[in-house]
Amino acid sequence: MINPDADGQAYTPSNFRERAAARLRAAPQPGDCGLGPARHGDHAIAGAAPLRDAAKARPAAVLVPIIARWPAATVLLTKRASHLRDHSGQIAFPGGKIDPSDASPLAAALRETTEEIGLSASAVTPLGYLDDYLTATGFRIVPLVALVEPDALLLQQSAEVEEVFETPLAFLMNPGNHQRHAREWQGSLWHYYAMPHGERYIWGVTAGIIRNLYERLYLNVASPV
Repeated sequence: MINPDADGQAYTPSNFRERAAARLRAAPQPGDCGLGPARHGDHAIAGAAPLRDAAKARPAAVLVPIIARWPAATVLLTKRASHLRDHSGQIAFPGGKIDPSDASPLAAALRETTEEIGLSASAVTPLGYLDDYLTATGFRIVPLVALVEPDALLLQQSAEVEEVFETPLAFLMNPGNHQRHAREWQGSLWHYYAMPHGERYIWGVTAGIIRNLYERLYLNVASPV
């Protein structure tokens, strides 16, 4: 396992790109978009059976934007607007439902990101896919990891997003910051990941996807040469 304090090179944009090329999926897994069983998601973290039929889950896609800052990359996150009906005020990745008009999860993630925070697709370099993530609320999310130019222009506020901010990749990839919390939901005790950072409370689906990024790129692996 990488010691994040001893291996600062692990978080440079170039090192991250090398890890992504070697360890991310080049295309969404066959089970994405509602097909096949779901091994990753809220249920897996909670150690429970899925609350929803994975085959009937609504397809969605999110962008996991890694800002190529030097010498250490950051992760771009959003705070959902407080007036929204669902998940208001929560920390999230940009993204949303895959529409019938979207050619692919990639197209959906880029479209939603542009709509939410004004990030142009021309400033985004897709690197690969994480495992699809089944949520307890019935979505099957395809997470697309990408490098984003550090000087890309963003909307700081929109109808859906209250705030856009960055969190150090080194902090999020440190397993010591991956807390296990629990809360009662629908009559059962559900466990989930939380990664509090300053005044930000990163938890739930967003933290679960970040945990999958850590497991794929940094868990029990040596730094690329």
